[in-house]
Amino acid sequence: MILSVALIIVLGIVADRLFRLIKAPGLLGMILVGVLLGPYGLDLLDGAVLAASADLRLMALIVILLRAGLGLERRALQRAGSVAIKMSALPCLIEGSVVTLSAHLILSLPWLEAAMLGFILAAVSPAVVVPAVIRLKERGLGTAQGIPEIILAASSVDDVFAITLFTVFLGLGAGLGGSVWWQVGSIPLQVIGGVALGLLLGWLVGELLRVSTTLLRRIEQTALLLALAMVAVLLGERLRVAGLLSVMTLGFVLLERHTNTAVEIERGLDRIWFFAQIMLFVLIGAEVNVTVALQAGLLGLAVVACGLIGRTLGVLIALAGSHLSWRERLFCAIAYLPKATVQAAIGGLPLAAGIGSGVLILATAVLAILVTAPLGALGIELAAPRLLTPASAPGASDA
Repeated sequence: MILSVALIIVLGIVADRLFRLIKAPGLLGMILVGVLLGPYGLDLLDGAVLAASADLRLMALIVILLRAGLGLERRALQRAGSVAIKMSALPCLIEGSVVTLSAHLILSLPWLEAAMLGFILAAVSPAVVVPAVIRLKERGLGTAQGIPEIILAASSVDDVFAITLFTVFLGLGAGLGGSVWWQVGSIPLQVIGGVALGLLLGWLVGELLRVSTTLLRRIEQTALLLALAMVAVLLGERLRVAGLLSVMTLGFVLLERHTNTAVEIERGLDRIWFFAQIMLFVLIGAEVNVTVALQAGLLGLAVVACGLIGRTLGVLIALAGSHLSWRERLFCAIAYLPKATVQAAIGGLPLAAGIGSGVLILATAVLAILVTAPLGALGIELAAPRLLTPASAPGASDA
């Protein structure tokens, strides 16, 4: 296991540096390293690492979502307002519907199984999107218009919609029963519950920091915050609310109540993220079975492409009438393309549940990761300086 971790870190760093030298996102190199080292490549990773992969990826995701919350300023979030709400639902619902229709027509999947695939593919990847958007904030790109806040706030809720609707269709297909309308109606409850849980834990962290400022070192405060963020996810699973959304809310509350402390903790998390991102993206790559993806072939690629067109249309509808220019709306559409984390996590569930088209659904999900993770990451990197206005540039004032 130690050798596997060493290989992941060393090769991940090398790949990150090489890809950055050619002006490509470093995460692409890390994902390719994972494909190479993983069980579907050279099979050099210890089974214990692969067995712990889901938990390790989740912990890395918690780190980056916590950083995202610590960067969500209230004024910018208020400015995002209804735009963020529409961005959290419309692109997901439209993409899921388009994929359902195209999978039925192109892949000849039964409607129920086509809907499972539709909402597997409809989830955006916070693992790819959030780090890229945080880098935009650090460079001051689009910040005056609140674009990072819109994308950060909406992307985690987007996943709630996608995963919940996928679960509904999987339950129907596997004969697990349960009220469809109750499950669909629970989406707002999951979102509200996730925010409420984050607010509660944020208040608790704030109180702990207030009474222990002189007792705890900054690294200890950071560790405490990370531990509570992990508790938030576990409680979210138990209470059936959006745990990852509560992590972001937790960071937001801390920034509001203890701004200086939050800024310093965010710097510490930035250092932790250096290692966490390597584990996250390499292990995502290790989940990718290129052979399975090829089974979906050109027809699977056509379904993925239809879904991306639907998602782009959803973003443009959500941003219609907003304060954003057409260039900024185009950037938001590009930033909403990547698939990775959710597809790797749930793409194989229909197959495990004995769904007839499970192999084809998994193959298409893997194909979506291979196509959209690099496409989206590279698109964000190249489009941001061309489509977004720096905060210090003329005309970059609040709309």
